[in-house]
Amino acid sequence: MPIGFKIHPRTRTVDAAIVEKFKAIAVANISDSMSRMVHGGPRLRPMHAGGVLCGVALTVKARPGDNLMVHAALNRVKPGDVIVVDAGGDLTNAILGELMLSHAQQVGCAGVIVNGAVRDFGWIKANSFPVFAAGVTHRGPYKSGPGEVNCTIAIDGMVIEPGDLIVGDDDGFVCVPYDLTEKVFAAADKKQQGEAKTMVAIKAGTVDRSWVERELEKAGCEGL
Repeated sequence: MPIGFKIHPRTRTVDAAIVEKFKAIAVANISDSMSRMVHGGPRLRPMHAGGVLCGVALTVKARPGDNLMVHAALNRVKPGDVIVVDAGGDLTNAILGELMLSHAQQVGCAGVIVNGAVRDFGWIKANSFPVFAAGVTHRGPYKSGPGEVNCTIAIDGMVIEPGDLIVGDDDGFVCVPYDLTEKVFAAADKKQQGEAKTMVAIKAGTVDRSWVERELEKAGCEGL
């Protein structure tokens, strides 16, 4: 039996109610609430027309330039899943395009993230189905494997386990580990509410920026 060529079972998934709560939280606030230590990489940008990505990770480890295991994941995707593909960040061959993305959308997939390239960019940017990728190329993929489905992957150091929560917006995407979703939501929601109050003060011209001067003084800045 070949090593690195396997479809694993997914043993846990974030609850749908938790996914729904996170849809209203900005990725930046989630990231800040996780000590700014996790990031999906600055290269992976939203390619679609706009809208929030939020769902449960269905992970794929693919050989760069090959999408056989992405097809395997498509056959196993459940409504609300986000297919997260680590294709090594290679941009030589597109991992998927309009046909596969249309099928993913049809079966209820919440979105697709590819650490690699996509094609049919015209279709992607004209539609709201969430697609994040590192680049675009017209050259198509091979379909011979190997690879794995529902395995641990890492994108720019951010570890993603099957069943983790994935949230994406115009700033990029982030993974919230399964065991931390409630704790992270509480912190991110509190931060977002605080920012909303600050915005009200900004518009009213009453925002308090005295903290800046206190920090400068604490740091020993001259010329105050």
